[in-house]
Amino acid sequence: MPLDYPVHERTLDNGLRVVVSPDPSVPNVTVNIWVGVGSRHEAPGRTGFAHLFEHLMFQGSRNVASGEHFEALMGQGGRLNATTWFDRTNYFETVPKGALELALWLEADRHGHLLDAVSQANLDNQRDVVKEEKRQRYDNQPYGNALIDVYAATFPEGHPYHHPTIGSMEDLDAASLDDVHAFFRRHYAPDNTVLTLCGDVTPEDGFALLERYFGSIESNAEPRRGPVDALPPLSEPVRVERREDVPNDRLHVAFRLPVDETEEFNAASLALDALGGLASSRLVRRLVRKEQTALGAHATSWGFVDGVSLGFFVLDIGDEADTDAVETALVEELERFAVEGPTEAEMDAALAQAERAWLSMLASQEERADALSHYAALHGDPNLVNTHLDRLRAVTPEQVRVAAATWLRPESRAVVAYRSEIETEEVA
Repeated sequence: MPLDYPVHERTLDNGLRVVVSPDPSVPNVTVNIWVGVGSRHEAPGRTGFAHLFEHLMFQGSRNVASGEHFEALMGQGGRLNATTWFDRTNYFETVPKGALELALWLEADRHGHLLDAVSQANLDNQRDVVKEEKRQRYDNQPYGNALIDVYAATFPEGHPYHHPTIGSMEDLDAASLDDVHAFFRRHYAPDNTVLTLCGDVTPEDGFALLERYFGSIESNAEPRRGPVDALPPLSEPVRVERREDVPNDRLHVAFRLPVDETEEFNAASLALDALGGLASSRLVRRLVRKEQTALGAHATSWGFVDGVSLGFFVLDIGDEADTDAVETALVEELERFAVEGPTEAEMDAALAQAERAWLSMLASQEERADALSHYAALHGDPNLVNTHLDRLRAVTPEQVRVAAATWLRPESRAVVAYRSEIETEEVA
């Protein structure tokens, strides 16, 4: 039986898609905004712009000084933040019901009039902030650049998912103020945005408030890039070898997957869960518990919408184990799974884990608002939050086996291997 979270949607005259999901259980409202711009929308030589704007959006706008967005809402007991991903940029805040209009006014000011405050000084300041973030999160962390290598190995040069959201520091250094303004005008417009209200607000009041604060924002977006063609699995293995001072050897083994929310993607995701995404998965049972050659084995799938998605395994290698032998064991399990498919117990466990995670996510007002924006922005239908589990449960074991045989073939893997030994030059 489908879930029945209330979902009311409307499109304003300027193209802004708005969703209201009333929930009077607590006197809070979550404002969740998805702008249809992420790292996949960036042009070569202009990477990192989507993430840069996540920072610039908190540096003031026409009627709001730098830092006041945080100060005003936190002063009312609110909490707020933003994130950037391949397919979108997300701004969100949860506030007491009485502060909802303040939150909407602040959001409308920066989404409609940000460029009044994007000066050369602000741009230079936030470029430095992004550089420091890259140093902390990527350059100075063990395995910090592993996923950057995974994207580059799995997707070809020039593909929308080839580069990470953090972007290139060289590209950001080369960006002019005119470049940055043009990027905002192209993507930050009502017809490229979804705004969701989830919480103690009625649909009538929510739509009236959204019209009052956002209805006058002009839809002036320039033409945007269309979708790219679907990518098939890799035709042969790709390898990246890194030797760094890391705690242990680690393998990242990635695969292209079908686009998000398709039956085939759901089947491939369940295959990854059965192989490595569960505490009782095949790789855990064999490598961690039985052979004790791996310290941990994990698998995950990330659904994207531009012609391809991504799935990958992460295997932490034991101190005395042979990294190549662990990779061979993974290949053997992939080949066996492609023939046998999941057992009944594996299928039940994968579905149970997916259901638990989904229901736990929707139980949070903030995460439910995010899911509604996600489905409205990327799939055109926020009501999909209520039917996702039904589509997942409809996947058969045979479909899981076929998806693994199609998308998780050993010859289609991209491997990023970290070796803990440091090579030193011989001294003459």
